[in-house]
Amino acid sequence: MTVLYIAIGGALGAISRYLCSNWVLKLLGDLLPYGTMAVNILGSFLLGMIYTISLNTTSFSGNFRGLLTIGFIGSFTTFSTFTTETVNLLKEGNILYGSIYLGASILFGLIAVLLGMGAANFFLVSRERGENSEPQDNRSRKKD
Repeated sequence: MTVLYIAIGGALGAISRYLCSNWVLKLLGDLLPYGTMAVNILGSFLLGMIYTISLNTTSFSGNFRGLLTIGFIGSFTTFSTFTTETVNLLKEGNILYGSIYLGASILFGLIAVLLGMGAANFFLVSRERGENSEPQDNRSRKKD
């Protein structure tokens, strides 16, 4: 059954990658492989969130976590395309653009993971505070 969940996540991730990457390419142009960079950064953010939530709650079953991480994020992000595009830029003599693409992808990917973890922790703390708060009955208070 786990394989089926991963396959569903993979299909959804691949389609999402195609749509997101093409949308970013149309929006920003093709000076750099912005589409690949965008899906990798967004995927890093999402994986940081999912990882943190799954470590701190029982919100995700093993099958659902596999659907999200191995399936969806695994097919949504693409390290092999990122490295191939970097090599192609460098081979074409675009040392500056290749270096910018490489550095920006790594830097923003790391930042996105940290932001995703932070967002997940914020969500978890907010949720925990909401579960632990008791409604107050203002009618039982004495007025001064």
